[in-house]
Amino acid sequence: MIELKSAAEIDRMAVTGRFVGELLAELSGVAAVGVNLMDLEHHARRRIAERGAESCYWDYAPSFGRGPFRNVLCLSVNDAVLHGLPHDYVLRDGDLLSIDMAVGIDGWVADSALSVVVGTPDPADLRLIEATEVALAAGVAAARPGGRLGDVSAAIGEVAHSYGYGVNGEFGGHGIGRTMHEAPHVSNKGRPNRGLTLQPGLTIAIEPWFCRSTDRIRVDADGWTIRSADGSRTAHSEHTVAVTTDGPRVLTGRPGHGTASAGTVQKPGAAS
Repeated sequence: MIELKSAAEIDRMAVTGRFVGELLAELSGVAAVGVNLMDLEHHARRRIAERGAESCYWDYAPSFGRGPFRNVLCLSVNDAVLHGLPHDYVLRDGDLLSIDMAVGIDGWVADSALSVVVGTPDPADLRLIEATEVALAAGVAAARPGGRLGDVSAAIGEVAHSYGYGVNGEFGGHGIGRTMHEAPHVSNKGRPNRGLTLQPGLTIAIEPWFCRSTDRIRVDADGWTIRSADGSRTAHSEHTVAVTTDGPRVLTGRPGHGTASAGTVQKPGAAS
Protein backbone atom coordinates (compact mmCIF):
# COMPACT_ATOMS: atom_id res chain seq x y z
CA MET A 1 0.00 0.00 0.00
CA ILE A 2 1.26 3.46 -0.92
CA GLU A 3 0.63 6.22 1.62
CA LEU A 4 0.50 9.76 0.27
CA LYS A 5 1.81 12.32 2.74
CA SER A 6 0.27 15.68 3.54
CA ALA A 7 2.24 18.89 3.11
CA ALA A 8 2.73 19.02 6.89
CA GLU A 9 4.03 15.45 6.95
CA ILE A 10 6.45 16.20 4.12
CA ASP A 11 7.71 19.16 6.14
CA ARG A 12 8.37 16.78 9.05
CA MET A 13 10.27 14.44 6.72
CA ALA A 14 12.27 17.45 5.58
CA VAL A 15 13.47 18.01 9.15
CA THR A 16 14.91 14.50 9.13
CA GLY A 17 16.23 14.98 5.62
CA ARG A 18 18.08 18.14 6.60
CA PHE A 19 19.87 16.28 9.37
CA VAL A 20 20.74 13.39 7.04
CA GLY A 21 22.09 15.78 4.40
CA GLU A 22 24.15 17.70 6.93
CA LEU A 23 25.62 14.57 8.46
CA LEU A 24 26.50 13.07 5.08
CA ALA A 25 28.26 16.29 4.11
CA GLU A 26 30.12 16.19 7.41
CA LEU A 27 31.14 12.55 6.94
CA SER A 28 32.37 13.20 3.41
CA GLY A 29 34.69 15.81 4.89
CA VAL A 30 35.91 13.48 7.63
CA ALA A 31 36.68 10.69 5.15
CA ALA A 32 40.35 10.96 4.23
CA VAL A 33 43.45 8.88 3.68
CA GLY A 34 44.37 7.18 6.96
CA VAL A 35 40.84 7.28 8.42
CA ASN A 36 39.40 3.96 9.57
CA LEU A 37 35.88 3.07 8.42
CA MET A 38 34.97 2.42 12.05
CA ASP A 39 35.92 6.02 12.86
CA LEU A 40 33.25 7.16 10.39
CA GLU A 41 30.73 4.72 11.86
CA HIS A 42 31.33 5.90 15.44
CA HIS A 43 31.29 9.54 14.36
CA ALA A 44 27.83 8.98 12.84
CA ARG A 45 26.62 7.12 15.93
CA ARG A 46 27.58 10.08 18.11
CA ARG A 47 25.86 12.61 15.87
CA ILE A 48 22.69 10.53 15.63
CA ALA A 49 22.54 10.10 19.40
CA GLU A 50 23.16 13.82 19.98
CA ARG A 51 20.26 14.68 17.65
CA GLY A 52 17.90 12.23 19.34
CA ALA A 53 17.45 10.46 16.02
CA GLU A 54 17.15 6.73 15.43
CA SER A 55 19.10 4.74 12.85
CA CYS A 56 16.98 2.77 10.40
CA TYR A 57 19.89 0.41 9.79
CA TRP A 58 20.49 -0.76 13.35
CA ASP A 59 18.93 -4.23 13.76
CA TYR A 60 17.62 -4.11 10.18
CA ALA A 61 17.14 -7.73 9.08
CA PRO A 62 15.73 -8.10 5.55
CA SER A 63 15.52 -11.38 3.70
CA PHE A 64 18.75 -10.76 1.77
CA GLY A 65 21.03 -10.00 4.75
CA ARG A 66 22.74 -12.32 7.20
CA GLY A 67 21.53 -11.47 10.67
CA PRO A 68 20.68 -7.97 11.88
CA PHE A 69 22.70 -5.03 10.56
CA ARG A 70 24.39 -3.63 13.67
CA ASN A 71 25.65 -0.35 12.23
CA VAL A 72 24.26 3.08 11.37
CA LEU A 73 26.13 3.51 8.07
CA CYS A 74 26.66 1.48 4.94
CA LEU A 75 30.29 2.07 3.93
CA SER A 76 31.22 0.58 0.57
CA VAL A 77 34.75 0.86 -0.81
CA ASN A 78 35.93 0.61 -4.43
CA ASP A 79 34.18 -2.42 -6.02
CA ALA A 80 31.62 -2.52 -3.17
CA VAL A 81 28.56 -0.42 -3.95
CA LEU A 82 25.71 -1.25 -1.57
CA HIS A 83 25.23 -2.41 2.03
CA GLY A 84 28.93 -2.40 2.87
CA LEU A 85 29.55 -3.32 6.50
CA PRO A 86 31.73 -0.87 8.43
CA HIS A 87 34.84 -2.77 9.47
CA ASP A 88 38.48 -2.33 10.42
CA TYR A 89 39.75 -0.84 7.16
CA VAL A 90 41.96 2.25 6.81
CA LEU A 91 41.18 4.36 3.76
CA ARG A 92 43.99 4.51 1.20
CA ASP A 93 44.97 7.08 -1.36
CA GLY A 94 42.54 6.91 -4.29
CA ASP A 95 39.85 4.82 -2.59
CA LEU A 96 36.31 5.39 -3.81
CA LEU A 97 33.96 5.43 -0.83
CA SER A 98 30.16 5.30 -0.89
CA ILE A 99 28.35 6.40 2.29
CA ASP A 100 24.67 5.54 2.75
CA MET A 101 22.48 6.32 5.77
CA ALA A 102 18.85 6.48 6.84
CA VAL A 103 17.48 7.80 10.12
CA GLY A 104 14.15 8.62 11.68
CA ILE A 105 13.27 11.68 13.75
CA ASP A 106 9.90 11.87 15.51
CA GLY A 107 8.56 9.03 13.40
CA TRP A 108 9.62 10.31 9.96
CA VAL A 109 12.46 8.85 7.90
CA ALA A 110 14.93 10.12 5.30
CA ASP A 111 17.56 8.19 3.33
CA SER A 112 20.50 9.46 1.28
CA ALA A 113 23.88 8.41 -0.12
CA LEU A 114 26.93 9.86 -1.81
CA SER A 115 30.25 8.69 -3.21
CA VAL A 116 33.61 10.43 -2.81
CA VAL A 117 37.23 9.79 -3.69
CA VAL A 118 39.74 10.14 -0.87
CA GLY A 119 43.22 11.34 -1.70
CA THR A 120 44.34 11.37 -5.32
CA PRO A 121 41.36 10.91 -7.68
CA ASP A 122 41.34 8.72 -10.77
CA PRO A 123 39.47 10.60 -13.53
CA ALA A 124 37.58 7.41 -14.38
CA ASP A 125 36.27 7.25 -10.81
CA LEU A 126 35.24 10.90 -10.89
CA ARG A 127 33.36 10.28 -14.12
CA LEU A 128 31.56 7.32 -12.55
CA ILE A 129 30.51 9.39 -9.53
CA GLU A 130 29.43 12.20 -11.84
CA ALA A 131 27.23 9.77 -13.78
CA THR A 132 25.36 8.74 -10.64
CA GLU A 133 24.86 12.38 -9.65
CA VAL A 134 23.63 13.41 -13.10
CA ALA A 135 21.34 10.37 -13.14
CA LEU A 136 20.01 11.31 -9.71
CA ALA A 137 19.27 14.86 -10.86
CA ALA A 138 17.50 13.47 -13.94
CA GLY A 139 15.44 11.09 -11.82
CA VAL A 140 14.49 13.90 -9.45
CA ALA A 141 13.47 16.16 -12.36
CA ALA A 142 11.17 13.41 -13.66
CA ALA A 143 9.37 13.03 -10.32
CA ARG A 144 6.54 15.40 -11.23
CA PRO A 145 2.82 15.07 -10.54
CA GLY A 146 0.99 13.50 -13.44
CA GLY A 147 4.11 11.71 -14.66
CA ARG A 148 4.73 8.02 -14.31
CA LEU A 149 7.18 6.08 -12.17
CA GLY A 150 8.69 4.69 -15.37
CA ASP A 151 9.70 8.23 -16.30
CA VAL A 152 11.97 8.36 -13.24
CA SER A 153 13.48 4.96 -13.99
CA ALA A 154 13.94 5.72 -17.68
CA ALA A 155 15.65 9.03 -16.92
CA ILE A 156 18.18 7.28 -14.69
CA GLY A 157 18.85 4.55 -17.22
CA GLU A 158 19.25 7.03 -20.06
CA VAL A 159 21.99 8.87 -18.21
CA ALA A 160 23.78 5.63 -17.37
CA HIS A 161 23.79 4.54 -20.99
CA SER A 162 24.92 7.98 -22.17
CA TYR A 163 28.01 7.52 -19.98
CA GLY A 164 28.52 3.99 -21.27
CA TYR A 165 27.46 2.18 -18.08
CA GLY A 166 25.05 -0.69 -17.69
CA VAL A 167 22.23 -0.72 -15.17
CA ASN A 168 21.45 -3.48 -12.69
CA GLY A 169 17.76 -3.82 -11.88
CA GLU A 170 18.04 -5.99 -8.76
CA PHE A 171 18.37 -3.11 -6.29
CA GLY A 172 17.02 0.40 -6.67
CA GLY A 173 15.05 3.09 -4.94
CA HIS A 174 11.91 2.75 -2.85
CA GLY A 175 9.05 4.46 -1.15
CA ILE A 176 9.87 6.03 2.20
CA GLY A 177 8.13 7.89 4.98
CA ARG A 178 7.17 6.32 8.28
CA THR A 179 9.61 3.49 7.58
CA MET A 180 12.76 3.20 5.50
CA HIS A 181 11.30 0.88 2.86
CA GLU A 182 7.77 1.42 1.63
CA ALA A 183 6.05 0.86 -1.71
CA PRO A 184 6.73 1.46 -4.53
CA HIS A 185 10.00 0.00 -5.80
CA VAL A 186 11.86 2.57 -7.92
CA SER A 187 13.97 0.77 -10.50
CA ASN A 188 17.02 2.37 -12.08
CA LYS A 189 15.84 1.28 -15.51
CA GLY A 190 12.44 1.34 -17.08
CA ARG A 191 10.21 2.69 -19.83
CA PRO A 192 8.72 6.18 -19.88
CA ASN A 193 4.96 6.63 -19.61
CA ARG A 194 4.64 3.33 -17.78
CA GLY A 195 3.90 2.36 -14.21
CA LEU A 196 2.43 4.20 -11.25
CA THR A 197 1.05 7.69 -11.83
CA LEU A 198 2.96 10.14 -9.66
CA GLN A 199 0.71 12.05 -7.27
CA PRO A 200 1.43 14.88 -4.83
CA GLY A 201 2.30 13.38 -1.48
CA LEU A 202 4.31 10.46 -2.86
CA THR A 203 7.70 10.26 -1.14
CA ILE A 204 10.45 8.11 -2.63
CA ALA A 205 14.17 7.47 -2.35
CA ILE A 206 15.80 7.73 -5.77
CA GLU A 207 19.19 6.01 -5.84
CA PRO A 208 21.16 5.36 -9.01
CA TRP A 209 24.25 3.19 -8.58
CA PHE A 210 26.54 2.03 -11.35
CA CYS A 211 29.55 -0.24 -11.85
CA ARG A 212 32.28 0.89 -14.21
CA SER A 213 32.34 -2.13 -16.53
CA THR A 214 29.49 -4.51 -15.68
CA ASP A 215 25.83 -4.60 -14.68
CA ARG A 216 26.26 -7.79 -12.68
CA ILE A 217 26.86 -8.07 -8.94
CA ARG A 218 28.00 -10.54 -6.31
CA VAL A 219 27.45 -10.69 -2.56
CA ASP A 220 30.20 -11.15 0.02
CA ALA A 221 30.21 -13.99 2.50
CA ASP A 222 28.94 -11.52 5.12
CA GLY A 223 25.59 -11.67 3.33
CA TRP A 224 25.43 -7.88 3.03
CA THR A 225 28.16 -6.28 0.96
CA ILE A 226 27.26 -6.05 -2.73
CA ARG A 227 30.13 -5.74 -5.20
CA SER A 228 30.55 -5.50 -8.95
CA ALA A 229 30.89 -8.99 -10.36
CA ASP A 230 34.11 -8.15 -12.20
CA GLY A 231 35.81 -6.16 -9.45
CA SER A 232 35.42 -2.81 -11.19
CA ARG A 233 34.85 0.42 -9.29
CA THR A 234 31.33 1.47 -8.31
CA ALA A 235 29.45 4.59 -7.18
CA HIS A 236 26.11 5.40 -5.56
CA SER A 237 24.03 8.57 -5.09
CA GLU A 238 20.66 8.95 -3.40
CA HIS A 239 18.12 11.51 -2.23
CA THR A 240 14.74 11.34 -0.54
CA VAL A 241 12.27 13.20 -2.76
CA ALA A 242 8.65 14.31 -2.36
CA VAL A 243 6.31 14.76 -5.31
CA THR A 244 4.42 18.02 -4.72
CA THR A 245 2.00 20.17 -6.69
CA ASP A 246 4.95 22.49 -7.37
CA GLY A 247 7.15 19.65 -8.63
CA PRO A 248 9.81 17.48 -6.98
CA ARG A 249 11.13 18.53 -3.58
CA VAL A 250 14.47 17.10 -2.46
CA LEU A 251 14.32 16.54 1.29
CA THR A 252 17.96 15.52 1.83
CA GLY A 253 19.79 18.43 0.24
CA ARG A 254 23.30 19.12 1.56
CA PRO A 255 24.86 22.40 2.66
CA GLY A 256 26.48 24.16 -0.26
CA HIS A 257 25.35 21.66 -2.88
CA GLY A 258 21.81 22.70 -3.82
CA THR A 259 18.68 20.61 -3.64
CA ALA A 260 19.10 18.56 -6.81
CA SER A 261 22.75 17.71 -6.35
CA ALA A 262 23.95 14.44 -4.90
CA GLY A 263 27.25 15.89 -3.73
CA THR A 264 30.42 17.48 -5.00
CA VAL A 265 31.86 16.15 -8.24
CA GLN A 266 35.55 16.63 -8.75
CA LYS A 267 36.20 17.03 -12.45
CA PRO A 268 39.00 15.00 -13.99
CA GLY A 269 42.29 16.72 -13.31
CA ALA A 270 40.97 18.73 -10.35
CA ALA A 271 42.85 18.80 -7.09
CA SER A 272 41.75 16.37 -4.42
